[in-house]
Amino acid sequence: MQLIPIAYARNGFSDKFGIPRQRVDGSHIETRIVFCEAYRMPEALRGIEGYSHLWLLWGFSANRRKEWSPTVRPPRLGGNRRVGVFATRSPIRPNPIGLTAVPLLRIEHTHDGDVLVVGGADLLDGTPVYDIKPYIAYTDAIADTKNGFVDEVDFPTLTVEGLKQHLLPPTTHHNPAKYEEWEELLRQDPRPQYQHNPDRKYHIVYNGEELTFHVEHNRLIVEKITLQELCFSSCKKN
Repeated sequence: MQLIPIAYARNGFSDKFGIPRQRVDGSHIETRIVFCEAYRMPEALRGIEGYSHLWLLWGFSANRRKEWSPTVRPPRLGGNRRVGVFATRSPIRPNPIGLTAVPLLRIEHTHDGDVLVVGGADLLDGTPVYDIKPYIAYTDAIADTKNGFVDEVDFPTLTVEGLKQHLLPPTTHHNPAKYEEWEELLRQDPRPQYQHNPDRKYHIVYNGEELTFHVEHNRLIVEKITLQELCFSSCKKN
């Protein structure tokens, strides 16, 4: 069976570092699901506005490897403990397929057909989307579950400082990320779990801007934001 993309994700993430994790609410971080021409049929989306959330089935297009490993080192375990690949959501797997539940924010009617705008998706710009299904609470939300090693990990949020004074003003050719977008990206602590050096500087590229920061305890301190040349993945198959 061959999986064929029905759509591609379009957003400001040209680099994997800093992409929201699934636990982020994502109401300010938007991704547009742009359908390929063969699937731009309004009737295919009939009734979708009745759902608040959707499942996206997509491909790890930036993590393709010829070989997979039966065990992996999840970053959230410090990168030094191996667990079975099927006990993780690692992209290094026999079939590089991802699954994400996202809020449906709105539907836009564009020259590219109807576009789904979703929030908080952990997808790189240009990621192929293979299928979309509605999230249905009575079947998909299961109470009293066990979450494996995830229950062992603390997911702290950081206090973001110094952001407002470094925000870039809009220009004729540049639409900067808003404060709410940057704040939502940063407070989730985008660093790998095993990196806690307060002297280390980190860089996130989002929406054509590169933000530099360091972290002291639970404080994320923004040092600067600079404008980068936009270089998003093309959706040539749309």
